[in-house]
Amino acid sequence: MKIIFSRQFHALLSGLTIAFVISSCGWLADKPVSIASHVWPGYEPMFLARGEGWLNTNQVRLAETASASDSMQALAEGKVDGAALTLDEVLTARSRGIPLSVVMIFDVSAGADMLIARSGIKKLADLKDHRIGVEEGAVGGLMLANILRTAGLGKEDVKVIPLTIDKQANAWSQQQLDAVITYEPVAGILLQQGGIKLFDSRQIPNTIVDVLAIRGDSLDHSHTNSIRHLLSAYFKALDHLNRNPHDAAYRMASHLNLPSDRVLPAFKGLLLPDAANNYHMMTGSRPELMDTAHKVSAIMLESGLLQRDDTFKELIRPEFLPYATGLN
Repeated sequence: MKIIFSRQFHALLSGLTIAFVISSCGWLADKPVSIASHVWPGYEPMFLARGEGWLNTNQVRLAETASASDSMQALAEGKVDGAALTLDEVLTARSRGIPLSVVMIFDVSAGADMLIARSGIKKLADLKDHRIGVEEGAVGGLMLANILRTAGLGKEDVKVIPLTIDKQANAWSQQQLDAVITYEPVAGILLQQGGIKLFDSRQIPNTIVDVLAIRGDSLDHSHTNSIRHLLSAYFKALDHLNRNPHDAAYRMASHLNLPSDRVLPAFKGLLLPDAANNYHMMTGSRPELMDTAHKVSAIMLESGLLQRDDTFKELIRPEFLPYATGLN
């Protein structure tokens, strides 16, 4: 009896051990992720997915910030696993020792980022000796560098006013700026108040790309399900925006802080690649996104926005995208 009892006990113990290991692995595979993001139309399908219940908030936490600068700060402090950023901001973060990889492309700016000036400034050369508001960081610096180059001006010819996106509209109304590098929803407000658009990202095509970037230490097995769930929910919301734009606009208006009839115009100038186009742009022997990264890095080096070229190692991680052209 002793031997039988011992065998039964060990069998039971082994079974419990295996069950515990399987249970633990399941828990580890569903470790949640936190993503920092500020308000920007290109990121909005992510919040639409949350609002419609397509995004499981136990798996993905969206940490809302006031600006890209705040999102980068949250990354630097280890408060979040990833962030919605522009590609040049990702390169800046990597140069500061934050190990980021791009797992998805939100949008490509084709006119959405712009320079708006007061009516007395008729052309770019007129910016000389005037105050230009710009968010400190890569995307603002990248736009400013191209604007000054086009205008034939140096940085010493203008007065740069560091200003995050959440403070730009108030600074404009307080007459603290003569021009500002901005984007929606602030851009629409300033244009309605008489501002004139003098430059936009169509003049620097395939340069400003918004992406979802995740810290390298979160790109492991324990976060895989959560990251894939986030991407799948995002593409479901994007599909809803494409198929039912007016319904989606109504649902996104509150979070964008825009009247519903102004939501769709806010997406003007943005190319929003679906899952299939994301896969096309991020894979292959020479991914299109990698070519863009090399181009942006070169511009940033020339403009002094980067001190050294990126290694580009692990910059693109496409394996979290839906594998089929449709949604998972």
